[in-house]
Amino acid sequence: MSQHELIRDSACEIVKKLATGVVTPLDLLDVLEKRISDVDETLNALPILCMDRARRSAAELMKKPITERGVLAGLPVPIKDLTDVAGVRNTFGSRIFKNNIPTGSDILVERLEENGALIYAKSNTPEFGAGANTFNEVFGATLNPWDTSRSAAGSSGGAAVALAAGMAWLAHGSDMGGSLRNPASFCGVVGLRPSIGRVARSPKSKIDSTLAVPGPMARNIEDVALMLDAMSGQHPGDPLSLPKLGDSFLSAARSGKKPTRVAYSTDLGITPVDPQVAAITRAAAERFEEAGAVVEEAHPDFSESHECFHVLRAFDYAMGSSVMLRQHRELIKPEVIWNIEEGLKLTVEQVDRAEKQRVVMSARALQFFDQYDLLLTPATIVEPFPVQNRYVTECGGKTFDNYVQWLGIAYAITLACCPALSLPCGVTESGLPVGLQIVGPPRGEARLLAGAKVLEDILNLRGATPIDPRKPSGC
Repeated sequence: MSQHELIRDSACEIVKKLATGVVTPLDLLDVLEKRISDVDETLNALPILCMDRARRSAAELMKKPITERGVLAGLPVPIKDLTDVAGVRNTFGSRIFKNNIPTGSDILVERLEENGALIYAKSNTPEFGAGANTFNEVFGATLNPWDTSRSAAGSSGGAAVALAAGMAWLAHGSDMGGSLRNPASFCGVVGLRPSIGRVARSPKSKIDSTLAVPGPMARNIEDVALMLDAMSGQHPGDPLSLPKLGDSFLSAARSGKKPTRVAYSTDLGITPVDPQVAAITRAAAERFEEAGAVVEEAHPDFSESHECFHVLRAFDYAMGSSVMLRQHRELIKPEVIWNIEEGLKLTVEQVDRAEKQRVVMSARALQFFDQYDLLLTPATIVEPFPVQNRYVTECGGKTFDNYVQWLGIAYAITLACCPALSLPCGVTESGLPVGLQIVGPPRGEARLLAGAKVLEDILNLRGATPIDPRKPSGC
């Protein structure tokens, strides 16, 4: 079997080949090493490799019977460079931590390895995951394979590019204000933000931190469901973690269960959206009618989103990074400094108000899903932008107040505690991918994955990735 054929296989197909002995975990590592050598000098998605560690893990895994190798059975997975992997650099995209080598792994890495994942690389991320454009002063910028002059978004940009360019079958990421969904949209893959606690992780600055969650990325819905199965489950080290459900998420994705009533909103009432992105996502949403669903214009009231997210995000940054700011201010990028200082200025009354706003918005969303099976919106409000632009400063004539406000269509869903994913749904006139955000009710990943798979089948866009890096037109 050729390298090209294996690279194009889905993760589910690869796991089937591992289970039947058609390929071995070591074969897959060889294929990935060659592919990374061929394309990543251009894209810069996986700046840290740990192939020797992965091969040692593969050798140990292969001592077990095939039936005892976990749901991933030896499938290689890259980990975002914000998360500890024992013995492997974890830089956070920061010069402060450029030589940091943790001695232990995060709970989620341990869980993945227990389920048969081989960790072979760390994927690039913005400094401390801040800002939806993947660049930092340790490794530089990650480029979008659809057009190497464009951003891959972020903060799980390296993970999305690795998938889109055939350097991964599955990938780990994390999401606060769309950091799984935005890069998935920009790179034509799938990124899923799960419910709070669905994926156990090691607590850092706060045990009850709930804005950011880890989650899976893949090239299609079945594969992202497989990855969620490998990541999910309760762990005593994470008091917020949820127990596994009785049925797998992969079986939910394959159930064929169709939604009966879905809502589409261009803007959730809170943000401008590029007209081309709005038209593409609306057309995709309306195709749910082919599955017999009623598609209506509707959304919950998210009017407090910008104020609420600004305060809670700044509070998180102040809690986790104020000491770092005092000790290493000169090594931190301006956007992160601003976010920490915004948090340090907060009053108890501001935090109290924001927490209450989140409670109200979550209640509204829960009530909304009594009427609708799914909520659909654009995953991002613009097509992939030039990589040299640090972030989106304006859209539709509106100038944004700060470097994250353009992400409101994603972080409103974060605040409502709903699982959501970005599904490839078309391309712009420039040939750049657009993602449709599909949102389910809290803890409703099974419903979300089933509905997303129904639409994925209707749109018939699977197989658009992996691709070789494409230079800008005219080059």
